[in-house]
Amino acid sequence: MAMNETEIIWHNGKYIPWHEATTHVLSHAIHYGSSVFEGIRVYDRLGEPVGFRMREHLQRLYNSAKVYRFDIPYDIDTLFDVCCGLILRNGLTSAYLRPVAFRGYGSLGVAPEQGLPIDVSIAALQWGAYLGEEAREHGARVCISSWNRVAPNTIPAGVKAGGNYLSSQLISMEAHRLGYDEGIGLAPDGTLSEGAGENLFMVKDNVLITPPQSASILAGITRDSVIRLAHTLGLEIREMNLSREALYLADELFFTGTAAEITPIRSVDDLDIGNGCRGPLTEQIQSTFFGLFDGSTEDRFGWLEAIKSAETSTQGVSGVCA
Repeated sequence: MAMNETEIIWHNGKYIPWHEATTHVLSHAIHYGSSVFEGIRVYDRLGEPVGFRMREHLQRLYNSAKVYRFDIPYDIDTLFDVCCGLILRNGLTSAYLRPVAFRGYGSLGVAPEQGLPIDVSIAALQWGAYLGEEAREHGARVCISSWNRVAPNTIPAGVKAGGNYLSSQLISMEAHRLGYDEGIGLAPDGTLSEGAGENLFMVKDNVLITPPQSASILAGITRDSVIRLAHTLGLEIREMNLSREALYLADELFFTGTAAEITPIRSVDDLDIGNGCRGPLTEQIQSTFFGLFDGSTEDRFGWLEAIKSAETSTQGVSGVCA
């Protein structure tokens, strides 16, 4: 997907032009993947931009940095305000935010030296349906990858770190090379894990099933949103280990993720899932999720955060920048 450039990026405490947001080629993160990042969606809700669970995404950024033992030199309130400022300065009503914190220039040892700078950047850009509008409506064609997800106690799968996504690249590139929209990785024990950058849900006999956190997944915020929305719809939800062949026999399948949002899966390894199109329960969950942003679904969990500057009135959606 081509990069949709905007005018302004925030980098190390300053709003700067997009093309000035550069870093040294010998920065630690470039060589060793020592970065943590987030993806945050901002939606146009009745003509006004709203962030979706923005503070929770930012908290996960700090949690990821903690596991890799570095401190982000700004607090969450500051980064929240920056996210709002980027949306407003770039004149966006819907967007994808990408905060990233990484070990910078000053050491080439694998174990970073004390005092190595931590650089922090945030970008805001337009980003549509991650797997394409066609897939979001009619379903994606996916395959089981020959690459497994990482084993427990190798690198932490539950942390959103840059180095983890080398695994995702292998899974997704293999799928694309074979003509599929996306790949699914298996856990080290051969059970189902997740997509290259998406969590996985299966519908069987009107029960919603998803692999547990122990299956080498990143337990996504959109995954959690779907589970909580499904409860409000009266659906039965189970987190359990699933075999590969369970996919082929599912009534419905779909991906979740900040980028992927909720994307149906119409086939796996060229075997149709259900009727080979988006299923009714998937469509219901999609409608409920996207209804948060057109007002047809009540925001009972307080997930929507208004994009306001510090000088703007705090009336409206909860979670205003102050």
